Amino acid sequence: MTYPDSVRFLYLLGNEVKTAKYGLERIVALLGALGNPEKLPRIVHVAGTNGKGSVSAMVESGLRAAGLRTGLFTSPHLLEPTERIRINGCPVAATRFSAAFDRVHECAERLLNEGAIDFHPTYFETVTAMAFLLFQEQKTEAVVLEVGLGGRLDATNVVHPELCVITPVDFDHEALLGRSLEAIAGEKAGILKPGVPAVFAGQRPEAQATLDRRAAELGIEVTRARETWQVEDLELSARGSRFTMRDGATMRINCPLAGEHQVANAVVAAAALHRLGVGVREIERGIAAARWPGRLERVSESPEIILDGAHNPAGARALAAHIEKFYAKRQVLMIYGAMRDKAIEEITGILFPHADDVIATAPQQTRAVDPETIRALAAHPRLQTAPDLAVALDRARAGADDRVIFITGSLFLIGEAMALLNG
Repeated sequence: MTYPDSVRFLYLLGNEVKTAKYGLERIVALLGALGNPEKLPRIVHVAGTNGKGSVSAMVESGLRAAGLRTGLFTSPHLLEPTERIRINGCPVAATRFSAAFDRVHECAERLLNEGAIDFHPTYFETVTAMAFLLFQEQKTEAVVLEVGLGGRLDATNVVHPELCVITPVDFDHEALLGRSLEAIAGEKAGILKPGVPAVFAGQRPEAQATLDRRAAELGIEVTRARETWQVEDLELSARGSRFTMRDGATMRINCPLAGEHQVANAVVAAAALHRLGVGVREIERGIAAARWPGRLERVSESPEIILDGAHNPAGARALAAHIEKFYAKRQVLMIYGAMRDKAIEEITGILFPHADDVIATAPQQTRAVDPETIRALAAHPRLQTAPDLAVALDRARAGADDRVIFITGSLFLIGEAMALLNG
């Protein structure tokens, strides 16, 4: 198929969360028929609720700074599915993406005809298999693999990694992962494996107890980043942070990802890279060069426009803290849109008190929440609605140039904003 055809077929498989078929049987059968391309050298497997994408990006950048040919698998994408599969920091070419799709799709059809699988692999399973094929084909020397959903039964959990990393665990996708932090942490802990060391971010007590218990059952070596590494001389700005990490070694970290929460993410990434044997200077260079679009990303100066995919309560708390710390004396206009499976009332309750004006809108997705529903759920004295992001942006830009505009909520909305603002 051509690249547009392959993307169209992937979308026809349905939303990757709503159509998720929890289990590893299909992906195992598919990869076996493809020759087990997941058996790659030096895999870092990253799970968690928040920060796993940022940590994955920083770890990959550090490995690349160490001179390794890297692969990076993340989700979701913002503009194009090719963003999910990166070789040496660059999205895979559309032609390679479609060629990998052809191989996976043809294999899946053959397995279906033979009765070896019950239905076509899902969107996420298909792209995961494509990533393994491309990493194998491109002879990557180290791969960073971000879990899509949960961990235990996620399609990425077919690998035997060199290191497992678990970022902060919080509430999200409760219908699939469980209604308690203990249950959610148990799913994330499903990536842990005997003989494979792990790095844990600082956790809430319930999640920490669950992760520690599973690690003890497996007898694995754990680095608790927040406890092991001391952070000194912290300097925070609206554009990132600088600090020193000490634990025998001394690292001077310049993190270009904005938000105080990214300090903790950078500590986890640096601890993971150190555990992998990457040198201090390479860790410093790698983290300083890391990029993770759509997360407190400034995309315009006048007016100042910042994109942030705060799509769950923990992400909303991080964004609210950032606004309070750096924009409390500025006029803030917030454009917000979300999907129906999110905790809208809780998230808007966290975010909207930090905005002088709010425009509720909807991403161009069938699962988007209607802006009038957001109005009904959220209490804000200056809330208006817009049918789409283009209208919302036009209204926002018509205001004073000295105010800051935050576009937040669904990552689908962030992707649309990037397309509109870069167009």
